[in-house]
Amino acid sequence: MNKIFVGCLVGLMVLGSAQAADETLVGGNGGLESLRGKTELNETFSGERWKQYPKDGKPIDSDYVYQPPLIPHTIRNYELSLNANKCLSCHSWKYANEMGATKISVTHYRSPRQGQVLSDVSPSRYFCLQCHVPQADAQPLVENTFKRVDALKDQAQRSQ
Repeated sequence: MNKIFVGCLVGLMVLGSAQAADETLVGGNGGLESLRGKTELNETFSGERWKQYPKDGKPIDSDYVYQPPLIPHTIRNYELSLNANKCLSCHSWKYANEMGATKISVTHYRSPRQGQVLSDVSPSRYFCLQCHVPQADAQPLVENTFKRVDALKDQAQRSQ
């Protein structure tokens, strides 16, 4: 009985090592190009150069109605967790004037279910990066034909 068990165990080990040897041959991108280019998976990707964020931090115009305001500065190393929100240390109503930052909207102090005005930021609005994103001077990852709302108005006036 033990000989059969040991024989099966050895057979599984040989089969497993053969499969592992085959897995080392599999890899690469199969000739496909992804957003990171034609870099093979087993090669070290040099990464993109650091994105350039605006230095002045002035607000960025919206491109469409109801667009959440964009973040005009880097947010690298900003903590945003259940215990801390770095954004609020500048943008809360308490510190915005002192820091020279834009105040967060009063809508962020309202309960979405009951519509009650809260004394602090609503938990549903606490994680800023769900809606707001930093805007860097970077090339789009994919080609698009998006036009600002002003461009659409101009196009409509020209067609009349």
